[in-house]
Amino acid sequence: MTGPDLPDLGGTAGRLLDALVERGQTVAAAESLTGGLVAAWLTAAPGASRSVRGSVTAYATDVKRDVLGVDGALLDERGAVDGEVARQMAAGVRTVLGADWGLATTGVAGPEPQDGKDVGTVFVAVAGPDGAGSVRELSLRGGRAGIRSESAQAVLALLLGELTGGRAGNAGAKDTEHHGGN
Repeated sequence: MTGPDLPDLGGTAGRLLDALVERGQTVAAAESLTGGLVAAWLTAAPGASRSVRGSVTAYATDVKRDVLGVDGALLDERGAVDGEVARQMAAGVRTVLGADWGLATTGVAGPEPQDGKDVGTVFVAVAGPDGAGSVRELSLRGGRAGIRSESAQAVLALLLGELTGGRAGNAGAKDTEHHGGN
């Protein structure tokens, strides 16, 4: 199956799943602006069930708080489009779904700004074992579908970079990465 929302399975999603299977590790996704796209990409690959635990589409702010455990005061103070919110979403889905690694996307796909953030402002995060993980802020251009697709690709590349010790996929990224569970 191919199309604008599904990547080449030999690409980032396929390499990520291979790396997870090789390590005997699992992944779960918490998605806001991507609305399930990350999970769709991960599960499109044959054998994905060996490493994919599941996903939570936390589109609403109260779902981020009540299901994923994002700090309510943080959400009230900064809104949902924030690096620390993304980090807490990734850590939360990791815990809720019992995965080794948690992924998260939160941001503004458009067409209007949200929480004082411009369209294309996106935060992606990964959280893993022993405090491993990182957060990346993206400044993306284009329409809603493109922003969502690039966000999904970026979070997969971010985890692939964590697993391989590299920085896979830096397009549109600001150098605001935080490591070690900050």
